[in-house]
Amino acid sequence: MAIISEKPKLVTVFGGSGFLGRHVVRALTHRGYRVRVACRNPHTAIHVNTLGNMGQVHAIQANVRYRWSVDRAVEGADHVINLVGILYEAGKQRFDAVQAHGARAVAEAARAAGAGLTQASAIGADPDSPSAYGRTKAAGEQAALETVKNAVVIRPSIIFGPEDKFFNRFANMARFSPFLPLVGGGRNRLQPVYVGDVAEVYARSVDGTLKPGAIYELGGPQVLTFRECMEEMLEVIERKRAFISVPWPLARLQARVLGLLPNPLLTLDQVRMLAVDNVVSEEASRRGLTLEGLGISRHALATILPTYLWTYRPAGQFTQPQM
Repeated sequence: MAIISEKPKLVTVFGGSGFLGRHVVRALTHRGYRVRVACRNPHTAIHVNTLGNMGQVHAIQANVRYRWSVDRAVEGADHVINLVGILYEAGKQRFDAVQAHGARAVAEAARAAGAGLTQASAIGADPDSPSAYGRTKAAGEQAALETVKNAVVIRPSIIFGPEDKFFNRFANMARFSPFLPLVGGGRNRLQPVYVGDVAEVYARSVDGTLKPGAIYELGGPQVLTFRECMEEMLEVIERKRAFISVPWPLARLQARVLGLLPNPLLTLDQVRMLAVDNVVSEEASRRGLTLEGLGISRHALATILPTYLWTYRPAGQFTQPQM
């Protein structure tokens, strides 16, 4: 009697064409899952098709602000991952619409399809957060956990890796500016986490090995101040730059102006976020809801930053390090 093998799970990944999304998709395809990448502009996401074998990955148009497109993207899926989020508001992309109402739309669609759900959040998500980003991330968490009881929420700290928008931005700034600004003196604490380690947790959520209904907090092996992060970055790109401390009142004033730009360097909401430490909580560590608790070996900045920031080194030192 012939044995008929079951089709691999189909996973819909909202925001799968972005920085984190590409790594999540790759981690899923390495496990043999079929992946449907749901994004606003699928014609610009052709690259995702190369992240798996022929026919294993395909992109579909979807916008979390339009429920009909969400339902279509989730149809037939076994698991849904929602990575959609914004760092600043622009046009119709508002924090509430994308991170709160959008998360609820995805959760409701997943429930209707009988699919599992993994919701992306961030350390700092809190209904009482001083920032709209943090408050709407918390609202998205609540929507996911209320709607799909066994949903998993993942809160990373600052994510680093090739094409990140944190170290790359400041490394590029250091190429042209003789100084780097430190809001509030750069004393706020961060726990940068490698994108590959974060993607592994998402893949395990699809595997079904994470605790249902739990909120995981992901941080790297080092807790550093913002200033220390900049010092690490400058050491890698072999440049010396002065630091200028920007007092909080001045930072808020600058952010009001910079926030008017199409792709702002700093917004008032981001200044509010910088006033709060971004590290794994003691409760998450105690409950084992961390990378260490999952037995995942965490990658340090020193082992990853040189693999992609070397391109920002001065002329004459533009050689890729041997890792």
